[in-house]
Amino acid sequence: MKIERNTREGVLACNATAMRKASRRVAQLYDDALAPCGLRSTQFAILAELHERMDRPPTLAELAAALVVDRSALGHNLRPLERDGLVTLQPGVEDRRRRHIVLTEPGRAKLQQALGLWEAAQDRFHAIVGQTEAEALRGALLDIAYDDRLGTLKD
Repeated sequence: MKIERNTREGVLACNATAMRKASRRVAQLYDDALAPCGLRSTQFAILAELHERMDRPPTLAELAAALVVDRSALGHNLRPLERDGLVTLQPGVEDRRRRHIVLTEPGRAKLQQALGLWEAAQDRFHAIVGQTEAEALRGALLDIAYDDRLGTLKD
């Protein structure tokens, strides 16, 4: 069922609202695809980021910055991953007060299991949006996500 799109101007033309609506729709696609392996798209993103950083495990603050989430939200998403043994928190070598988040062997296996499901969602998104358009959109969204000027109204 196609839902009618609101095209009004003014407050209803809010960029943040449009992005949240799009984000929720895309997250539904990926969450549905990942459901058979028991992960949500947010958890998949954490495991994938940790996999990319296996040789230099991030601290909570570093991982939160990379994922563009606040530390409390990241902590909320890490708890079930830690409980299930997919990640572990280890004290730093140089500074034992700094805890690093490490992808475990079961975490790597879960990520491997999820990859095929993620690829199916990725393929579906590309089929609907278009490969070239999806790449351009992803680039624009990442530019926005990592632009610190958008975090506040203060100059």
